[in-house]
Amino acid sequence: MIQDIAPHKMHNQFRKDCVPDAGSPVLIFSGNRLEYIKAFVENGRFSYPVYSQMPEGIRYIYMFSIDRDQYFLGIADEKTIGALPAGLEDIKIRDLRPGFYLGDENRHLIFAAYTGGQLAGWYRDNRYCGTCAHMTEPSDTERALVCPHCGRIIYPRILPAVIIGVTDKDRLLMTKYAGRRIPFYALVAGFNEIGETFEETVQREVMEEVGLKVKNIRYYKSQPWGIVDDILAGFYCDVDGDTEITLDRTELKEAVWVDRKDIEGQPQDLSLTNEMMIVFRDGKEPLGYRYAQ
Repeated sequence: MIQDIAPHKMHNQFRKDCVPDAGSPVLIFSGNRLEYIKAFVENGRFSYPVYSQMPEGIRYIYMFSIDRDQYFLGIADEKTIGALPAGLEDIKIRDLRPGFYLGDENRHLIFAAYTGGQLAGWYRDNRYCGTCAHMTEPSDTERALVCPHCGRIIYPRILPAVIIGVTDKDRLLMTKYAGRRIPFYALVAGFNEIGETFEETVQREVMEEVGLKVKNIRYYKSQPWGIVDDILAGFYCDVDGDTEITLDRTELKEAVWVDRKDIEGQPQDLSLTNEMMIVFRDGKEPLGYRYAQ
């Protein structure tokens, strides 16, 4: 999956006094939703600019390290944007996975973009305190923003969501999202709501999207997915009773039962969704019940 970057290792600990060295990668995001990242592209590969290539006037925030490379968020104003190194291109972060994935060779670079983009959005969206509107300041002791006026502490936002493998004996429920140009199948998914357990989210999302009741909900695995600020929790469950699908066309354009032997995975092995489909296809899904309704 995207976070499985071995032999590389990400170190996400807060480091107050970390400063860039000449070779430190600098991640610069742009767009209304910070959906683009600046990178050099050559022969189907991409790379990030480093500190020694940066013009004066860039503001730096340490984010994390991968092995010994210290990654920094680069914040540029209109003047410094124009002085960035020639050859940098704006790449849509969502296009890194289908367009530049080269297997284990650069999985850690894509993971850096996903995680870095999550932090960049958090820093940008919390420049001002949501309680008193005073400008926030970085904490001296942890990765947090602090309001010096009212004392509010703001931590990076992580949104819990579920990926759901709904099964009917040797069949898996597979879906395609509405309004997206994604040709391959996925699984039912959705965000956890206030006051819900994960198991209740599983039941609600399946009922809302495909009109089915489920039972025997069991946890599989989790995955950080910084591109939409979430932590994904994967669950398998069994259909309970009627197997006829009632499709919510605002969420999905297709939902079908697929025999185990006919399941095809997604083009890359980066998502929890893909791994859960392949695990079921190969008969390795967890059998122990975590929750029964």
